[in-house]
Amino acid sequence: MNVHESEKLAAICEKLGYELTDSRQDADLIVFNTCAIREGAEDRVFGNVGALKKLKKQKPSLIIAVCGCATQKESTASYIYRTFPFVDIVIGTFNMPLFEQYLLAVKEGRQMKLLSEGDLDETIPYKRTSGDNAWVNIMQGCNNFCTYCIVPYVKGREKSRQEENILNEIKEILKEKKYKKITLLGQNVNSYGKDLTPPVSFAKLLKDICALEGDFKLTFMTSHPKDLTDEVIDAIASEEKILKEIHLPAQSGNNRILNLMNRRYTREKYLEIIRKIRQRMPDAKITSDFIVGFPTETEEEFQDTMSLVEQVKFDGIFAFMYSPREGTVASKMDGQIPQKEKQRRVNLLLGLEKKIQKVKK
Repeated sequence: MNVHESEKLAAICEKLGYELTDSRQDADLIVFNTCAIREGAEDRVFGNVGALKKLKKQKPSLIIAVCGCATQKESTASYIYRTFPFVDIVIGTFNMPLFEQYLLAVKEGRQMKLLSEGDLDETIPYKRTSGDNAWVNIMQGCNNFCTYCIVPYVKGREKSRQEENILNEIKEILKEKKYKKITLLGQNVNSYGKDLTPPVSFAKLLKDICALEGDFKLTFMTSHPKDLTDEVIDAIASEEKILKEIHLPAQSGNNRILNLMNRRYTREKYLEIIRKIRQRMPDAKITSDFIVGFPTETEEEFQDTMSLVEQVKFDGIFAFMYSPREGTVASKMDGQIPQKEKQRRVNLLLGLEKKIQKVKK
């Protein structure tokens, strides 16, 4: 999703006459599109922005912009302004469509900052940079409020694009012939259309896209288990254009931890979804995400995650150590797990995954 948002920023820059350069020293404009999911990502932003202080002093006309999720947080935006006063633009993810007018304002000598919530913008094109794959955003925001996640606070509540606009965008993409894959994006694509009037299901959107003329494959990310309906599974199974690949983050294999995470499904429910997918699509590729070392997670509860991975035998997993994010519920929970123990657990989980993949080969 960050790559796709960067494609939008690049299109705005090109519209104003800018061209890409490989050298920061040659740049007239440097734009950082940030991510707030993990603390390390924010720290890298600070390091990269700070490294530009000398260049800005040598070249006062250089425009530096920091955009995206991290700067949607008031505390982060304020920190950037205090610590890096040479930054010209700080704009949150809600107002990325206003980047053009901010850039023009800076050229007139004004420093700009905006964090307020904005609406979906259907008018800005993209400078697509992902080869024969075209990203298509179908919604923004999230209503789930998982206790470890900052996304609802920096992306806002769920807002779905009108189906007609999505279909029209894909029709235009397919006219260019070079795009062989369409990837739909959303924090929780399974929730697509619930906020529209009248509502449109994600399954219907998938089928309507597949009905478009053209030689292409369709995929999407990411699914939330609580909203992955039988209708969606049937659509994936029945439509030839849809890749039989499903990324379904489990996060934990223990029901108490899942409840603390506010995931709103159980281990048993998750396994039932996996059963349905494999019943309809025996050869489907299923991948997942896991967080280890969530506050108060015991060794026995961690072993429930290990056993889930062993039982499902995913085609691949991403495993992360729990990282407290300021502003989330979990960051204030008692029972934070020591870093050394989190490292041990993630190593065990990744080791198990490696063994499973070796057997599968």
